[in-house]
Amino acid sequence: ARCAAEPGASLPAVWLDAPGPDSGPGSAQGAWERLLLRAALRRAECLTQCGAQRLGPGGAARLRVGSALRDAFRRREPYNYLQRAYYQLKKLDLAAAAAHTFFVANPTHLQMREDMAKYRRMSRVRPQSFRDLETPPHWAAYDNGLELLGRQEAGLALPRLEEALQESLAQMESCRAGCEGPEEQQREEEEEEGAGSQGGLYETIAGHWIRVLQCRQRCVGDMATRPGRSFPVPDFLPSQLRRLHEAHAQVGNLSQAVENVLSVLLFYPEDEAAKKALNEYQAQLGEPRPGLGPREDIQRFIVRSLGEKRQLYYAMEHLGASFKDPDPWTPAAVIPEALREKLREDQEKRPWDHEPPQPKPLTHWKDVLLLEGVTLTQDARQLNGSERVVLDGLLTPAECGVLLQLAKDAAEAGARSGYRGRRSPHTPHERFEGLTVLKAAQLAQAGAVGSQGAKLLLEVSERVRTLTQAYFSPERPLHLSFTHLVCRSAIEGEQDQRMDLSHPVHADNCVLDPDTGECWREPPAYTYRDYSGLLYLNDDFHGGDLFFTQPNALTVTAQVRPRCGRLVAFSSGGENPHGVWAVTRGRRCALALWHTWAPEHREQEWTEAKELLKEPEEEEEEEEEEEMPSRDPSPEPPSRRLPRVQDKAGKPPRVREEL
Repeated sequence: ARCAAEPGASLPAVWLDAPGPDSGPGSAQGAWERLLLRAALRRAECLTQCGAQRLGPGGAARLRVGSALRDAFRRREPYNYLQRAYYQLKKLDLAAAAAHTFFVANPTHLQMREDMAKYRRMSRVRPQSFRDLETPPHWAAYDNGLELLGRQEAGLALPRLEEALQESLAQMESCRAGCEGPEEQQREEEEEEGAGSQGGLYETIAGHWIRVLQCRQRCVGDMATRPGRSFPVPDFLPSQLRRLHEAHAQVGNLSQAVENVLSVLLFYPEDEAAKKALNEYQAQLGEPRPGLGPREDIQRFIVRSLGEKRQLYYAMEHLGASFKDPDPWTPAAVIPEALREKLREDQEKRPWDHEPPQPKPLTHWKDVLLLEGVTLTQDARQLNGSERVVLDGLLTPAECGVLLQLAKDAAEAGARSGYRGRRSPHTPHERFEGLTVLKAAQLAQAGAVGSQGAKLLLEVSERVRTLTQAYFSPERPLHLSFTHLVCRSAIEGEQDQRMDLSHPVHADNCVLDPDTGECWREPPAYTYRDYSGLLYLNDDFHGGDLFFTQPNALTVTAQVRPRCGRLVAFSSGGENPHGVWAVTRGRRCALALWHTWAPEHREQEWTEAKELLKEPEEEEEEEEEEEMPSRDPSPEPPSRRLPRVQDKAGKPPRVREEL
C-alpha cells in the first residue's frame, strides 16, 4: 500500500478501463506505454527495497511456500498438533483453546469431536477456554453485533456493526494486496483459472493482469467466508448495511440510517424494502438534506469493483479468459451481450442443486399405502417439523428375522463395509457393523450368507424408495443413492456414566453449524442427497431412539422408537437435524437409505448386486419375456417386484461411498 502511494508509482487510471472504440492510434501514440511501464518499474523498485528491508536479503522470494503448506494452515492443521503438545504439557486451557480453534474449521473431524467432549468433562478446564484463536476481527465484531441486536440493544450493537463493516473492507484490502504476490503463487492460480500466458510482452502483461483481477474479485468471497467453510455468506456487505440502517433507525440516527440505506440501493437499486425504508426515513427527517448520500467507502468499493468486472468480461469475450462473478448484484449492463446467454445457461445447468423440496398433498400416496398395507403413524405436523413421516408395516416379523440373520451371518464372515475396527466410528462405547447390497450379494454368491436374505435386502430397499417417492416426490423420480444395513451393539462394562450419543446430531446433505443454526451444503457432506430413510428391524435393546432437533442441535423436537417394519423418512437438509441416543444394552439393527433426484448419483452397486443374485432360470425367463407378451393375467403389484434394470450401459462403477 505504501509503494502504491509513492509519487510516480501510481498507474495511469485513465488507461486502466477496458479498451473502447476510440482507443486506437492518436496524437499521444506510445505515451500510455511509457507512463504505464515507468510506473510499473518504480513500483517494482519500491517493493524490492521494502521486501529486503523487512524480510532480509532475497525479500519475499526467499520465503515462498508451496500450496500444500498454505492449505494446511488454511485448514488450521497446526492447532491439531498444538492441542496434543499442550495436553502433554498439562496446559489444559491452552489445549482446549487449540482444539476448539481446529474444530471450528473441521467440524466433521470425529477424533477432535471426541477430544472436545473429553475437555468439556474435565473440571480443570474453564468454559471460557473454548475460544477461537483465529477468528477474523470482522467476524468477531459482526457476531457480537448480531447478538446485541437480538437482545434489543441497538445502541450497543451499532459500534460493533460499524467495526465489522470497516474490518471487512480492511480485510479485502489486505487480500487485494496479496493478489500481487510472487509469480510462483500466481502460476499455481493460473492453472486453476485457465488464463495462461501466450508468450509475447503484451500477452504476458495481459495474462498476469487478468489473474490479478480474478484474485481481487475473489477477495469479496474470501472475506465473506466463515472460518472452516467452503462457501461465503451471500450478499455479506449489503446485509451488513441493512443491519446498520435498521439499527441507526431504532436509536433515532436518521441521517446515518439514510446513508446506509442509500448504500444498499447502490447494490440493488430496485430493492423494494430499501426504497420503502428510505421513504420512511426521509419523511421523518422532514426537510430535504442535499448533502446526504451513500457512504463514500461503499461508493469507492462499487466503482472500483465494476471497473475490474468490465475488464474481466472484456477479457472473457476477446481473450478467452475465464471469470466467475462472485457478486449477484452486478448490473446486467456490465456484462457484454454476447456473454449473457451463455452465463445464464451455466447457472441453469443443475436446477436440482437449488430447488428446495416441496411437500406434496396426501392424495398422491394414499393408493400406494393401501397397496402396501402400510399405515401412516405420524406426519410432519405430529413430528413438529417439515418433510418428516413415520410409516409402519413395511416388513413382516418374518422378513425382519431374515434381515437380522443376514446381518449376523455377514458380521461372522468379517464383512464390515470398510470399518476394520470393532468399535463404532461415532462412539467408542458401541460396536458397529455395516453391510452394503453388493457385499451381501458377493457373500451370498460365495455361500457365506443365505441368498434369501441378500435378495430380500434388494427388494426392501426398492420398496422403501417407492414409498419415499410416492410420499414426498410423486412428480419427480427418486433414485437410490446408497443402501446400508447397519447394526450397533452396546459394549458391556462401558455404559456407566456414559455421556455421548450413538450418532451425533447432523444433517445428511450439509454440514450443520449449531452455533449459527446454518447448514452448509458443501463437502464433506453428500450434497446430492435429497431424502433419507431408516427402516428398523428390531426393538429388543435399550436406548437407540432416533430424535430430531432444532438447528442448534440441542433442543429435541421429536423422538421415534424403533420397531420391526417402521420407516422414518425425511428430507436430508438442514431442516431435519437428527441423531441417535446411546445404545446402552443389546443390538440395534436398521436399514439406512439415501435417495437423490440426480440420476448420475444413483447407486451403481445396487445394479451390480441384482445381476449377481439373478438365477439362471430368471435370465431365461427374461429372454422369453423379450420375445413373448406376458401371459400372467394378474401380475404381482409393481412395488413387490424388483424393477427391470434399465441402465445397461457399460459405465464404470462409481466408488462406493462410506457412511
